[in-house]
Amino acid sequence: MADVKRRRGAKPLDGGWGWVVVGSCFMVTVCTRAVTRCISIFFVEFQSHFGADYAATSWIHSLVDCTTMLCAPVGSLVGNRWSCRVAVMLGGLLSSCGLLLSSFSTSLELLYLTMGVLTGLGFALCYTPSMALVGVYFRRRRALAYGVAVSGSGIGTLVLAPAVQLLIEAYSWRGALLVLSGLVANLCVCGALLRPIEQRDCEEEAESEEEEAESEWEEKPGVSAYRVPGLASQDAELAVGPAPPAQGRRGFLSGQEFRFLLLPGFLVLAASFLLLACGCSLPFVYLVPYALSAGVRHQRAALLMSVLGVLDILGNISFGWLTDCRCLKPYLLTSYVIAVVMEGVACLLLPLLRSFTLLVPFAVVYGYFDGAYVALIPVVTARVVGARSLSSALGVVYFLHAIPYLLSPPIGGWLVDVTGSYSATFLLSGVSLLSSAAVLSAAAGIQRCRRRPAPPTAAKS
Repeated sequence: MADVKRRRGAKPLDGGWGWVVVGSCFMVTVCTRAVTRCISIFFVEFQSHFGADYAATSWIHSLVDCTTMLCAPVGSLVGNRWSCRVAVMLGGLLSSCGLLLSSFSTSLELLYLTMGVLTGLGFALCYTPSMALVGVYFRRRRALAYGVAVSGSGIGTLVLAPAVQLLIEAYSWRGALLVLSGLVANLCVCGALLRPIEQRDCEEEAESEEEEAESEWEEKPGVSAYRVPGLASQDAELAVGPAPPAQGRRGFLSGQEFRFLLLPGFLVLAASFLLLACGCSLPFVYLVPYALSAGVRHQRAALLMSVLGVLDILGNISFGWLTDCRCLKPYLLTSYVIAVVMEGVACLLLPLLRSFTLLVPFAVVYGYFDGAYVALIPVVTARVVGARSLSSALGVVYFLHAIPYLLSPPIGGWLVDVTGSYSATFLLSGVSLLSSAAVLSAAAGIQRCRRRPAPPTAAKS
């Protein structure tokens, strides 16, 4: 009777406690991605205190970002082995301790370890499991839920950037890091609110999710239609949600958790995401220097980044809501490709824009569609691998972003030094983004052609 009541009363998907999970994930993105963006505000203080140059201090930001992405699979493994709650609370403890120790640092090398590696590892344990749990709680409104969750990055940056500057002026950089350590410690509270869903609570919803997840590459152009020999029953399992550890399972790693790597659909997505990561960060790094080289005043050039941030937030939420509408939901992959294509075209046109009046529309278009595709990455991934493997898959997806995020800005700077202009850098960004969209579009077209019914043969006599 207890199990029956529990199953009748449990309606975890598309509402209820799911919105608490979205709110917690929103705060996770504030405390991880927004705090990471604000680390660069400390660079001037670090340079004057330690007598270092900008290149040396910039490695702190690179290490935080790269460690967060490289260790994303570790966060997935911890979340799968124990629970998302354990992973986020452990990550909050590690990242808070990292910032706390950084406030007592006596050398730049120690900051590399405490702020770069330890804090980045804590962020990795928090980010991926919390994002995956949102995909488990939501099915029909999954894109909107992810849009609200990832908007914490933009909103948090708008609020924290001026707040961190005020803290530095009032308490020095050490005091500001202490306050940030206390803020990041709230990740433990966010983790406590991430109530896991047991498998039996989601089985009924899984059946309808599998029917709804007929991909655009099957009858419509989507991704989850791929089938791998020997894994015929995989889809029914994958749509259930994070499964509790199987009894008798030994070892930390399990081949069952990473069998999605055998899906051709996921391999196509991985290649597309790798190309995407090579180009998406360059405009954020070089837009302001390019605007200054075009004769735009410093204040107006900085305003372009504010426009990017605000439109990024609008893209997160509005595009997520739009793609959840009944008319667009069957075309989720198409919407994602359009967002990436718009970004690529905008980057290719950017060298032609040589005034503030023309650069504002670029910031509007690029910022909006950047927020759009970021909100759709987990949704598209869930269509390929299902909700149960979403945590592990997102860990791999974010891992693929690590090296391009680390190397593409220096490569872009090298192109500026060699060519004497920013055109080659933005051309690299645009080509990478368009190539990412082309990989998905080509795979979709090939899959549709292979599934097209054969022409009727002549009747046998």
